[in-house]
Amino acid sequence: MVQRARQILVIGGGAAGFFGAIAAAESSDLPVILFEAGREPLTKVRISGGGRCNVTHACFDPAVLTQFYPRGGKALRGALTRFQPKDTIAWFQNRGVSLKTEADGRMFPTTDDSGTIVDCLLQQALQMGVTLKTRAPVAAVNRLESGYEVVLKSGERWLGDRLLLATGSSPLGYQIARQLGHTIEPPVPSLFTFTIPDADLRSLAGVAVESACVRLRIADAKPLEQTGPVLITHWGFSGPAVLKLSAWAARLLHDQHYQATLNINWLPQDKLDQIQQTLSVAKVQHGKRAIANYTPFPLPRRLWEYLVNRAHIPAGHRWAELSKQHLHHLIVELTRGEFLLRGKGVFKEEFVTCGGVALKEVDFRTMESRLCPGLYFAGEVLDIDGVTGGFNFQSAWTTGWIAGKAIAVASKSS
Repeated sequence: MVQRARQILVIGGGAAGFFGAIAAAESSDLPVILFEAGREPLTKVRISGGGRCNVTHACFDPAVLTQFYPRGGKALRGALTRFQPKDTIAWFQNRGVSLKTEADGRMFPTTDDSGTIVDCLLQQALQMGVTLKTRAPVAAVNRLESGYEVVLKSGERWLGDRLLLATGSSPLGYQIARQLGHTIEPPVPSLFTFTIPDADLRSLAGVAVESACVRLRIADAKPLEQTGPVLITHWGFSGPAVLKLSAWAARLLHDQHYQATLNINWLPQDKLDQIQQTLSVAKVQHGKRAIANYTPFPLPRRLWEYLVNRAHIPAGHRWAELSKQHLHHLIVELTRGEFLLRGKGVFKEEFVTCGGVALKEVDFRTMESRLCPGLYFAGEVLDIDGVTGGFNFQSAWTTGWIAGKAIAVASKSS
């Protein structure tokens, strides 16, 4: 069974696919058909942000915004001048969904419920007449003289003169793009936790530090570093600083089989001489107290005890007994303690892949393929990924909106 050709086809029922389908339907009279392989669309939106959905980030300067994308920032620069976080906020606000900004700039629905975003997108798609086909996995896409044929695994064949590919990090999307002539930058994980083989460290699982500077050294590459919250887990390190590092170093770490060295400064706000002075004062003023039982710095007690132990200071040693050698070791642990990275974990609230369709093969003014007229891309199927904080959703909204509007314009002129 072959369906008609004068229609717009969208593959992928995620954030980018829905946003693109809605944008196309708002501006075109042609039917818009959205294919989703799973039982439910927008599953990633629903589980993101711990079930709250980090919709975007309160950064309203496109030039600054692009700096949060390890890959794709340059390509997104122009796109973000057309649809940026302010536009995302307004889009949802105009449809009855208010967003709020948290201290770190992340933006969530005021309901703190990702279902609010999911329901809004579903309702808007329905209202705009988008036909949603769930449990409709795609088997193949064929390029025709007059457009594209989407073949479902069920055997159904759908013809469309415009096709939007918004398949996220699904291998199917890469396969389709490659078969249509596109180059695929090899996909590798981004946004992940660091596995550290240190049982004593892992015993501190749950301990968090508001600000630490994490420096990552990988083979002969230039060291990378990030400053921000760090969380100790049952596997090693997580938290925003670590996740951002994982994004910037995604390819390097993959190539090195996730073997690297970390140096952590637990007191990035203090200069070395200030730390030395603070320790000297503690030695004088708290001489009778056990070093492990008193920390002169705003560090969690359990972390302080761990660092004192790493500095090879004997248990029960008092401040008055602190030798120059032990003082040196303690300063090293506080400011540049070394940890071996031996693998990666996952960050359960984000599922991000770096890699995808080569950006030079896409016109970011319209998101249309430079190789296949009538084929458009949006979202993570492209070689674009951002750090944690709402940036990946923003690139999905931006590329989806631009693609949808461009498809509508093109369909009117054909």
